[in-house]
Amino acid sequence: MEAERVSNMSGFYRMMSGRRFAAHEKAGSAGQGGSNRTETDAMSEGQPERQEMRGSTIVGVALRTSVLMILLCGLAYPLVSTGVAQVLFPQQAGGSMLQDAEGRIVGSELIGQSFANPAFFQGRVSSIDYNGAGSGSNNYAPSNPALIQRVQDSIAAWQKQNPDVPISQVPVDLITNSGSGLDPHISPQAAQVQIPRISRLTGIAQDQLKALVQEQTEGRSAGVFGEPRVNVLKLNLALEAQRR
Repeated sequence: MEAERVSNMSGFYRMMSGRRFAAHEKAGSAGQGGSNRTETDAMSEGQPERQEMRGSTIVGVALRTSVLMILLCGLAYPLVSTGVAQVLFPQQAGGSMLQDAEGRIVGSELIGQSFANPAFFQGRVSSIDYNGAGSGSNNYAPSNPALIQRVQDSIAAWQKQNPDVPISQVPVDLITNSGSGLDPHISPQAAQVQIPRISRLTGIAQDQLKALVQEQTEGRSAGVFGEPRVNVLKLNLALEAQRR
């Protein structure tokens, strides 16, 4: 009997211990779940605020970067590059302007111009009248009637001013337009064929004019690129100096 009572008491205590453990575990799970819900709710409530702060940060960075790039690229760089160019290359930075014997600016060595006086060397044909603000020319095909008419007019003007030189000896650059319409150069041959006319109108010997053209002839760039050429404005300034 005593042994049976002890066995029953042990079973009762084990049962009660199991119930207490289950209740404790359930309470712990309930508490943990409540804690998770609280953290999730807190994260949900704080997320819009963090997103708003992140958006404002991105806008601020973009604005500061834009202002910095405007100051660097739109103000600092042009001022520095212009200042360096004016110090190291003042002639080129100022437009490569040329002056006559009296110090007057007569044009740029980079842009061709028209010379109405037949006693000067003539440059290439320009369909835009050497207007630097409108660089370009009509992209006419060889069969275009307007191009054919323009070439015929150039040939007629040449024959009128240079009766001693047959049209077959005229270089093509004297009767055709350059791509930009602003080319300041002609070939040495185009300058040479004008010597008889200029000699007749100025009284300067042809040999002297040939030497002048040779003196003003520029070679290929770096000895390789392009062709020999003559700057018409420089040539005419040298011619005017000889006529004084």
